[in-house]
Amino acid sequence: MGRLFEISLEGRMYTCKHCQTHLAIYADLISKSFHCRTGKAYLFDKVVNVTTGEKEERMMMTGVHTVVDVFCVRCGSLVGWRYEIAHEKSQKYKEGKFILERFKVLGPDGSAYLMGHEDQISGSDVDDV
Repeated sequence: MGRLFEISLEGRMYTCKHCQTHLAIYADLISKSFHCRTGKAYLFDKVVNVTTGEKEERMMMTGVHTVVDVFCVRCGSLVGWRYEIAHEKSQKYKEGKFILERFKVLGPDGSAYLMGHEDQISGSDVDDV
């Protein structure tokens, strides 16, 4: 297990929905307009208190990406993924960045994201399944 980092920026952090472990801060948020299987997602430059799974190739709406799933270091919940390799030139900016699924984290105000019907339809990086 990795080392647990505590972030002391009250009201400016994103936490695991299940155990409230700190995962990211607002200053590292790049975009709120990503999508995934569970709905909307956040793109972050940096995420803490996570462990990673095995590398795998995934076909997404924006092309093939090599990714690793990321799990909360405290409770083991799957909270998103990290882009290792973007195979499309236009997607290279994602390499090394993290996706946190909104449905699996609590926002900076401590509220849970509720998935709506429109969130399940399409988006910028929904896995093709």
